[in-house]
This record gives sequence, C-alpha cells and structure tokens, in this order.
Amino acid sequence: MPREIEGQVLEACPNDDFVLWRDPKVVTSVVVTRGDEVVFGRRSIDPGRGLWCLPGGFVNQNEAPADAARRECREEIGAQVEITRLIGVYHIAKTAAPSMVGVAYEARLSEGEAMVPGSEMSEVAFYGADGLPPLAFPSHREIVDDYFRSRASRAEAGSRHGGAAARRSARPSRGRAR
Repeated sequence: MPREIEGQVLEACPNDDFVLWRDPKVVTSVVVTRGDEVVFGRRSIDPGRGLWCLPGGFVNQNEAPADAARRECREEIGAQVEITRLIGVYHIAKTAAPSMVGVAYEARLSEGEAMVPGSEMSEVAFYGADGLPPLAFPSHREIVDDYFRSRASRAEAGSRHGGAAARRSARPSRGRAR
C-alpha cells in the first residue's frame, strides 16, 4: 500500500516495516582511447540496435564498478583494458524504469590486445571527436563530451605549465582512489 516515508510516497507493507525502495541501478561506461580516438560498438541488441555506444553495462552484486567496467570491455569489445582514470559519476534519469547511477572511466587497451565485437555488438571501431557515430544513449554523449573537454583542459594546462612535468602531475595516483 502507498505510505509516506521520508517525504516520498512509497509502496510499503501495511503489516510490517517492509518498504519497496526503487533504488537506482549502477552502470559503468568506459572511454577506451587510442591517441585522439575513442572506441564505440554498434549495438546488435535493443535498446539502441544499430546505434553506437561506449562499452559498459550493469554492475553485478558484489562487484566493484571498476571490475565491472573491465568485465564489460572483455564482453563487448573482446579486449582487456587498463583503467587510467575516473571521468565522472552521472545521474541517468529514466521514465519507465528505475534511474541509474553511471560511473565512467577512461581506459586504454592492454598491451597486445585487439578488439573483436562481443555478442551485443555487430562491430567495434575508433572515432575522433569530429566524427562521432550516432549514439544510442544520451548519457554516452555527455560522458564523451566530458572526456574530450577534460582532455583539452589537461592539454592546455600542460602547455601553460611546462609540458611533461604538468602532464605527469595530472595523472591519478595508482595507490589512491579519486
């Protein structure tokens, strides 16, 4: 039955303390880079069949988001990746389903890895900022825009502050989460 809890009307059991919380799902997206390009996969499944997306997907129970990101890359682009930094955390609003919390990472292909489309992709390819394919999800456009904007900002900061030394200081620490 509907019951007001913490300022929200939620479904709750009238006989005990059970409340049906419609919490968001957690998803990852990965911006796998090569030089100035980003990998996208053309979806062979719905939603978005025939459109392009970043590798990524749902975080499983008892799985860290970074582990899910690496797993999704293996499943969708057939390659191991090394995560290089956190791009951001995003709220992905939905109307017909619970909303999502998106965790976006930047990564590069691991040494010697080659991409092959997984079962959810019909093809995989790298694209530059000036020639992006039609994307299946608005959240992926936001992530890619943030990635290219932050890349430009880091490059500008590096050129203003001594080149290589500034680039080294902009990389995340491997021993500490950011």
